[in-house]
Amino acid sequence: MNTLIILTAAFVAGAINSIAGGGTLLSFPALVWIGRDPILANATNSFAMWPGSFAGMFGFRRELADVRRWLLLLTIPSLVGGTLGAILLLRTSTKTFAHLVPFLILGATLLLAAQEFITRRLAHVSQGKRWIVFAFVFQFFVGVYGGYFGAGMGILMLAALGLIGLTDLHQMNGLKNLLAICINGVAAVYFAISGAVLWRDAVIMALAAIAGGYAGARIAHRLGRKFVRGAVVVIGLTMTVALFLRR
Repeated sequence: MNTLIILTAAFVAGAINSIAGGGTLLSFPALVWIGRDPILANATNSFAMWPGSFAGMFGFRRELADVRRWLLLLTIPSLVGGTLGAILLLRTSTKTFAHLVPFLILGATLLLAAQEFITRRLAHVSQGKRWIVFAFVFQFFVGVYGGYFGAGMGILMLAALGLIGLTDLHQMNGLKNLLAICINGVAAVYFAISGAVLWRDAVIMALAAIAGGYAGARIAHRLGRKFVRGAVVVIGLTMTVALFLRR
């Protein structure tokens, strides 16, 4: 039964990530729900969801050629921040992290719900050199957050890219996916080396997430981003309430 739960959650998460993002709000709580240690569940989920970012990056590979300088600039804070976040996670006690989980899920859910509002607001912000410096620092903290927890990380990155003057959504998504590979990649390697990955769960979820990503791309036009985003927000809030009640 547990295998079916995490397989289904990872498949749906992979599909959601390919359409709107936010799939971690399903896959991570599913691991916690079936009784996995919250820290090991988070590390395992990060490792399992990582391959899906490659598919997203590949889909925007042409657009990445026009934003190489930003890629070089933002890769450094992404790698450093992701490493620091992963280290902080494994230095957090299970009791403390278990206490934080419902709040982290709630925060990421609200961030997802506000995504369109954030994007519209950033369209009216004037960019300049100060915003480039801010984006560099901001990306570092996004990396820390991504290595530590990660849900909603993509929305934060789109915000940072908007501040440096990027307006092409395809370029922004391509760059976001590549930076996510950096953040999740260093975190996944650190988790694996530290023995924090539940390998059976990770393999099942990785395969299911990849399959879900392909399926999601095929149904994206039928459901639309708004529908999927709304569904994820509802599920995220439900998960938050359920985890609060289980404490």
